[in-house]
Amino acid sequence: MPAELNHTIVHAEDPVASATFLTEVLGLDPPVPFGPFQVVVTGNGASLDFIDAGGEPFDSQHYSFLVTDDEYPVVRDRVLARGLDTWGDPGRTEPGGEYRHNGGTGFYFCGPSGHFLEIQTRPYL
Repeated sequence: MPAELNHTIVHAEDPVASATFLTEVLGLDPPVPFGPFQVVVTGNGASLDFIDAGGEPFDSQHYSFLVTDDEYPVVRDRVLARGLDTWGDPGRTEPGGEYRHNGGTGFYFCGPSGHFLEIQTRPYL
């Protein structure tokens, strides 16, 4: 069997708020506490395990989520309803924009802990 991503640890200022935000925006099941983590399980079974950064600085990371064409406008509307800034490019030079790539659509925004999030309807490769 080829290797599959199982989970990654995501540092957050407030793990509950960050994990809950992600589940609400993406329409996923609520986060599940596991030890010091708030676990968000994605549709393909991989999880993002949010942990308190303990007041220490951490680097912003990029996380991209693949959704269907039907889910895309719903997710985008949830993000916009929160009054969040969005961009059509990773350089943040296209405020409010969306991109078209490989027959799909996508956009970028930031989560509560400053991680740079992407929603896309087609993988790059």
